[in-house]
Amino acid sequence: MRAQVAEDIRWLFASQDVNEAQDNLEHLVSKYTRKAPQLARWMESELPDGFGAYRIAKSERRHLRTTNIIERYHREIKRRLRVTGPLPNEASLLRLVTAILIEISDEWETGRKYMTVKELIRL
Repeated sequence: MRAQVAEDIRWLFASQDVNEAQDNLEHLVSKYTRKAPQLARWMESELPDGFGAYRIAKSERRHLRTTNIIERYHREIKRRLRVTGPLPNEASLLRLVTAILIEISDEWETGRKYMTVKELIRL
């Protein structure tokens, strides 16, 4: 049943817009009401929180659905830490990681942008 529920939730969030997602959610709740009433109640109360993603342009939703960017930054931090070798204490590690993240943030602010300020304000 777990695989079926996961597939149904993926189907729900593959909806084209919030109205379709609401209709699909109603379908899922009715589907699970008899088999798993607790799951149906959970779906009805918790899944609509994810519908906020439909306010973002469809072309930008991919960035919200994946963790690729976070994984990329983890690899970048690990790569730079390997180059520096052992650090004397935890505070120096924190300073180095903070500096790396500030540099990445600066690149984002001045370089590649996948969302404009107008789109962020709209959220």
